[in-house]
Amino acid sequence: MNIELLNKNTSDIDSDIRVEFLTQDILDGHIEKATLDKAGFKAEQDSTCFLHEKGVLFCGLESKKSDDMRATTVSMIKALKASNYESASLGVAKNNTLQAMVEGIILGSYEFNDYKSSPKEISLKTISLASNELDFDELKKTFDEAVIISNATCFTRDIVNTAPQELNPETLAILASKLAIDNGLEYNIFGEDRLKEEKMNSMLAVGRASIHESQLIHLAYKPANPKKIISLVGKGLTYDSGGLSLKPAASMVTMKMDKAGACAVLGIIKAVSELKLDIEVHAFVGAVENMIGGNAYKPDDVLVSRSGTTIEVRNTDAEGRLVLADVLTYAQDTIEADAIFDFATLTGACLVALGQYTTGLMGHSHKLKHDISRAGTASGELTGSLPFNKHLKKLLKSDIADISNVSSKPYGGAITAGLFLDKFIQDKNKNRWIHFDIAGSAYTETPWDCNVYGGTGAGVRLMSEYLKGL
Repeated sequence: MNIELLNKNTSDIDSDIRVEFLTQDILDGHIEKATLDKAGFKAEQDSTCFLHEKGVLFCGLESKKSDDMRATTVSMIKALKASNYESASLGVAKNNTLQAMVEGIILGSYEFNDYKSSPKEISLKTISLASNELDFDELKKTFDEAVIISNATCFTRDIVNTAPQELNPETLAILASKLAIDNGLEYNIFGEDRLKEEKMNSMLAVGRASIHESQLIHLAYKPANPKKIISLVGKGLTYDSGGLSLKPAASMVTMKMDKAGACAVLGIIKAVSELKLDIEVHAFVGAVENMIGGNAYKPDDVLVSRSGTTIEVRNTDAEGRLVLADVLTYAQDTIEADAIFDFATLTGACLVALGQYTTGLMGHSHKLKHDISRAGTASGELTGSLPFNKHLKKLLKSDIADISNVSSKPYGGAITAGLFLDKFIQDKNKNRWIHFDIAGSAYTETPWDCNVYGGTGAGVRLMSEYLKGL
């Protein structure tokens, strides 16, 4: 489907149907109010009504705020996709709502049909957004940025949704190298021989029972005179069986999404490179498959991480933090960054704490968390801050190693996982680091807002907004 921005009035566009967004106050004075009343239409959020004989689709809108505008645009796109119209036009009233409208169209119309033998044909081919009353150059800039970020989000969704028999650590590395070549990024990929040389024993242990070699992926976007240097670290568990601490069968379904942190990192660097931001960005991905076998790592094992910190394994299903421990250490040893952000579907506890729609933020810098939260509000991604405290930190104590990979009590699990990662953040970087737990927000089996079934692309819009602000 093609989306275009035109410097025209909607009445001057030759489209099969015209779309109007109506708030209740606009509806009360509308020329078609009587007809819409007969049709039972009220200008409630996400309501829609076709007047086919007039070639108009009316969509209810609670307010003209971005979140409501995005949600209404999603309702619009669903109604249009269910019809046989091939083209639609829609007026743009404000520059600050255009981004939400573009996101609603692109993200709301997203489908992942790679495994459908006969995907449903959609008639809709073109949506025209129109305005001849606003500064068109400024509008076009907003439009182009929104398209880039939305497409990067869909790129991320595609990787998350790809089945585990197709996407493993080695094929994820191939995908990342193709992204690097296509977008002019520097890249470096290590297999297990190099991981052993780098003493990344914690990461290696997690992938030991897989037939697929673990991979460390490093992509870099380097503009001429960067204002900042940012390191992104992604958990790339292409599949997580739980290892010898085997997950229940029902919990294993959807575990292809355990690579969503890595996918987000790849989507963010794709967006940044296409936006041509003057920010240097490094993306580090630990790509691993956590399986079972005679050589699987075990509860009671003691691992020596890259940093030299010893880790008592008490649960092999707490594997993402073991991978991130080594990748975070490598990222800090390799790049002197102004900020370090890691993204991981790390804990079900974060889902319990914040619900399925919200990304958990953890770190030491209140300012950094505030800035990220503000970018989340602007981008439409929900965030919630979870506080570190010294009492929860004590629950990671091990009697035989430097730290245990799980807490001794079942409470505050998202925070104790974040505190485990904190052990591997160097003192000089404590206030430069934020941990994003996207366990709830990265995947959905129930559509909400602009998210359809499957991967949501969580993190891409949020970080693109934050990095644009730098």
